[in-house]
Amino acid sequence: MLRYVDATSATVWVRTAQACTVTVERAGRTWSARTFGVHGSHYALVVCDGMEPATDETYEVRLDDETVWPLEGEPPSRIRTLDPGRLPYLAFGSCRTTGTHDDAGNRVHGVDALRSLAVALREDPEAGWPDLLLLLGDQVYADTTPNPDLDEFLRARRDVSEPPWEEIKDYVEYDELYRLTWGDPVIRWAMSTVPSAMIFDDHDIRDDWNTSYSWRRDIRATTWWQERIVSGLAAYWVNQHLGNLSPAGLAQEPLFRRVLEHEAEGRDGEVDLTADLDALAARADAEPETYRWSYTREVGDCLLVVVDSRAARDLQPDERSMLDRAEAQWLDDTLRGGYRHVFVGTSLPFLLPPGLHDFEAMDEAVAQGAFGRRAARLAESMRRSIDLEHWAAFNHGFDEVFEMVMDLARGHRDEAPQTVTFLSGDVHNSYFAEVTDEEQYGARSRITQAVCSPIRNPMPRGVRVAVSMLAKSLVRPMRFLAARSERVPDPRYPWTVTQGPWFDNNVALCRVLPDALELTWVTGVDDGDHDHPRLRRVWQVEVPAARGTEDTGSDGRPTPQDELPEPAHSGPDRRGAHSVA
Repeated sequence: MLRYVDATSATVWVRTAQACTVTVERAGRTWSARTFGVHGSHYALVVCDGMEPATDETYEVRLDDETVWPLEGEPPSRIRTLDPGRLPYLAFGSCRTTGTHDDAGNRVHGVDALRSLAVALREDPEAGWPDLLLLLGDQVYADTTPNPDLDEFLRARRDVSEPPWEEIKDYVEYDELYRLTWGDPVIRWAMSTVPSAMIFDDHDIRDDWNTSYSWRRDIRATTWWQERIVSGLAAYWVNQHLGNLSPAGLAQEPLFRRVLEHEAEGRDGEVDLTADLDALAARADAEPETYRWSYTREVGDCLLVVVDSRAARDLQPDERSMLDRAEAQWLDDTLRGGYRHVFVGTSLPFLLPPGLHDFEAMDEAVAQGAFGRRAARLAESMRRSIDLEHWAAFNHGFDEVFEMVMDLARGHRDEAPQTVTFLSGDVHNSYFAEVTDEEQYGARSRITQAVCSPIRNPMPRGVRVAVSMLAKSLVRPMRFLAARSERVPDPRYPWTVTQGPWFDNNVALCRVLPDALELTWVTGVDDGDHDHPRLRRVWQVEVPAARGTEDTGSDGRPTPQDELPEPAHSGPDRRGAHSVA
């Protein structure tokens, strides 16, 4: 997988069958790294540095002296370094199951939107290539095994009638789950060519992970949880987290520094990180402030801040917050202006549909004892059973982060960006929301929420009705109820869902235009040819810059008109295939 890319460097992540030296060759240059071991598996992260900006070249991968990538019959993989003069282009989404891509798999899971995007990119070399694929959680489902190959693997290892039953038990099973999730040839090719950034959500570990203090207490009382959480975080560190870091960040990562030092000192063999990684994962779970999963990336003149909204929670009943003190301080220090756009990636939507926000805020107040113990137990049961555990259910943290964002949008943290846009997933529906009349609060930036979920895991039809009602018809009744309870805080800055919800399997495409953002949701359409699904546009929204932040080009001159894309079309497009270009 191609992971981190900037103007002059890139990282290539590889899993191998045995210990070896991994070499990446591009444009006559080579970079090598020895594998490191974890629980009997072997990995390498090759840092490719010293490249030229705005270059687009193919690369190959060798294990020792054998060329193993690209696969026969697949197009070559490429590293396209960032061009400071190119307007950024992102793709994002969340929630992707590992079902098969035949008729049976598509009936259960729908057509895989990420795979459909990958096919479109593979078959149209002239298509617009995203600078980054942002995967916002639930990339693996550790609590369900919808893939028959994984089910067979688990049953061959152990008795699935014993805890944790058909869920993932340990690191070895996580390793196989990741292999199957990313093992489809076209997915492997796309992820070797499009840089990626990732963050976990609950199903990467288990449904409702860290919903509440009592949830955490109950799960810790089981016989199997400690192995699960340690294995899940360790596997996440290897498969997802390392690739999020820049070369400079890798050099500062204490455990990965052991790999770099082992290489620099010319020691034989590979370093085994098993014991130390398990210890890191156990400590990160028990003391979240000791390790940070959040990170930042700059893409052109835009800033992406990816926030851990799962592991860094403060669950103490009187201190409930989505972010503990250390994490909140990091975010406060990180949210800075001087960028064209600031994107905040958080797996859980920051701005829920207003009716759902009020519902979750009311449930939190009741669960915290506002109306007695019996009502609190009922509210806690409801919180777990229907996933009422988004930012609205952690109101203290919600208000704190909203004030940070408004401070940024007012221009109090250097020049205000054109937009502050939350990119999220999780909720198995997609929508677009915006803070209403932000200028009356002194904001010079538009503050928006773009949600894309699922990539492949459609919501049951009955639930879709309730979600649609909470986004639209139930907004006023829920606000009426919430406003009449002193225990439920009123949001200081109101917002509205202006587009959606819609329920297709989706990938969202976010293009930065000279004076706007263009957001397009695309879904896969399978006409019986499972190897060649096509893309269809579901919805498109253009977000113009707020007044006072119009772009004049990075050097103060107007951006050339010929850089503008075709005019945007707002609304659904059911007319057939849609080019990603």
